[in-house]
Amino acid sequence: MQVTRILSVLLLGTGLAMAQQAKPAATHSSVPVEPKAPHSFDLRALDTSVNPCDDFYQFACGNWIKNHPIPADQSRWGRFNELYERNQYLLYLDLKQAADHPSTPLQKKYGDFYAACMDTDRANDLGDQPILPALHAIDAIHSKRQLAPLVARLISQDGVPVFFRFGVVQDQKNSASQIAYAGQGGLTMPDRSYYLDDSPRTTAIRAQYHRYVVTLFKLVGDSDAQAETEAAHVLAIETALARGSLPRVALRNPANRYHPMPVSGLDKLAPEFAWQKFLADIHAPAIPVMNVGMPGFFTALNQELATQDLAAIKSYLRFHTISDAAPWLSEPFAQAHFEFFRHTLAGQDQQSARWKRCTALTDRALGFAVGQDWVQQHFPPSARQNTEQMVAALKQALAQDIQNIPWMTEATKKQAEIKLAAMRQKIGYPDHWRDYSKLKVSRASFIVDLQHTARFEFDRQLNKIGKPVNEKEWGMTPPTVNAYYNPPQNDINFPAGILQPPFYDYRMDPAVNFGGIGVVIGHEMTHGFDDEGSRYDAHGNVRNWWTPQDRKAFDERTSCEVKEYSAFQPIPGVHLNGRLTLGENTADNGGLRIAYAALLQTLASEHKSIDEKIGGYTEAQRFFIAFAQIWCGSQTPQAAALAAKTDPHSPGRFRTDGTVQNFPAFGKAFSCKKGDPMMPVHGCRVW
Repeated sequence: MQVTRILSVLLLGTGLAMAQQAKPAATHSSVPVEPKAPHSFDLRALDTSVNPCDDFYQFACGNWIKNHPIPADQSRWGRFNELYERNQYLLYLDLKQAADHPSTPLQKKYGDFYAACMDTDRANDLGDQPILPALHAIDAIHSKRQLAPLVARLISQDGVPVFFRFGVVQDQKNSASQIAYAGQGGLTMPDRSYYLDDSPRTTAIRAQYHRYVVTLFKLVGDSDAQAETEAAHVLAIETALARGSLPRVALRNPANRYHPMPVSGLDKLAPEFAWQKFLADIHAPAIPVMNVGMPGFFTALNQELATQDLAAIKSYLRFHTISDAAPWLSEPFAQAHFEFFRHTLAGQDQQSARWKRCTALTDRALGFAVGQDWVQQHFPPSARQNTEQMVAALKQALAQDIQNIPWMTEATKKQAEIKLAAMRQKIGYPDHWRDYSKLKVSRASFIVDLQHTARFEFDRQLNKIGKPVNEKEWGMTPPTVNAYYNPPQNDINFPAGILQPPFYDYRMDPAVNFGGIGVVIGHEMTHGFDDEGSRYDAHGNVRNWWTPQDRKAFDERTSCEVKEYSAFQPIPGVHLNGRLTLGENTADNGGLRIAYAALLQTLASEHKSIDEKIGGYTEAQRFFIAFAQIWCGSQTPQAAALAAKTDPHSPGRFRTDGTVQNFPAFGKAFSCKKGDPMMPVHGCRVW
């Protein structure tokens, strides 16, 4: 659910586009139907034939899952999706109004962007014409010396992600400053393992990916033989870049992402690429030092630039240009993209409706424009105030938890308390809205609009280099159904989109709200003290504030969680990666405990008992049921397999059962016996 770290980096890659032969995409222009508003604590969702001490997730969610099959245009379906669909529909209403009858210049801008996105007739008429300028620029080079200005053009002007990521991050040794960043990238499939793993399933996916690459080349005019040759070039280069990339688990350690050096350091790592020319052509400011996140990757990139012939490199650049634009080109391109990324990789049967895709894309591109109008209608000031009160209660509970931790020495506890006291929160929406006045949008060509938004964001990021950090900047748009902790800023962030049922409902009793949004808040706070967040101090700098014996005790306890979650199988034969999911699992377990403690404090202040019954369940039971029910959901086998490789979050079943089985208060609430599946003799506990 939560993003454990938000770095202000230009992620120069396509989004996690996901995708056996696909069924035809049949929902391009379906008429929007208003989704029902989700509600908290659903007794109809319970499967009371199951003993909660045997499988609490099935008890809390069994009937919900039975009565909510995965829609054809989804690869997973759960309570998050319910709220997301609701928020997107409400956002669509705003976009449609702005497209038809804008009342402000800002509404005209995001209305035009949405309208251009919805113009499928024009997209079909144009075919590949919108990307021909970029393809011609690639075809025109005749020397590898021309690669740097070409890559600069593709990245900064066309928004095409090639070879590496470039942007800006907070300096993790001096969190008040922002420095340029270059890191591994250049892959199309969602993880390096898809290029390197030789299991039957991954090998089959790789073959389907090859067919996708061939299809795109043929759509822009290649003969069969040419397309096969170019696809082979693409796979060879991407496989080499995958070998040079660090695995996701290694990237959890900040030390593996931090290698500051002058630009001349990049010249030594990858002398085949003219870095000074690249920086000049993207109009970068003076860069005295930059963070070269993964030096080994740039050595691998240099090897490819040195050994591959120019034709192969041009094939790679052509493919990325085509694939990046494919979802928004004519129907054959969009269909090919859907078939691989959404159907093959994620098991989605049908393409989602065009209005859904255009609404989501407008939110990503201009979310802090349309978000201004959205929050006025759907997030009153009282919601912000109520959330502030819950955050205060959760902070108090975590402070007590730190003080009572038996395995931590007083010296480290003191540093943990300092970090918690310094932790800030951002709730609902920004205090100052982003200025889009320099962004140009028209209805003439949507690909051009996408290029303009990419350039706008690229320039916005470049402008940060060497400047103080804006601690009030947001990494998620207001309608987003998510939350995150930002280690370099030591703050927790809750967009307005998640501060609604089933997570929060002012009409419900405290147990339900603490079990929903309270656990989410506690989860984000705990991220400041998970295996990654614990390496940052109160000011957001990577610094060891632990005694050696406390770090050893911490590692022993997180190792328990790694072993526990690595045994879980979302589908038969596919295990979770307990090290990849460690941060989220730690936050889930800590968040549940902290929220429960805050609930006890709140009830005590109201002179109420945790054993008081409402609707047949005690407040303690309602807390745990509300917590489990935000995770009700299911996913296709393909999506489950994809997530096991790439997602740092465990599936909802294990986020529920994995946490309650580590928390004795759950067993007490449901009168479980020691040795029951949900009350093992030995559980794991970090915080």
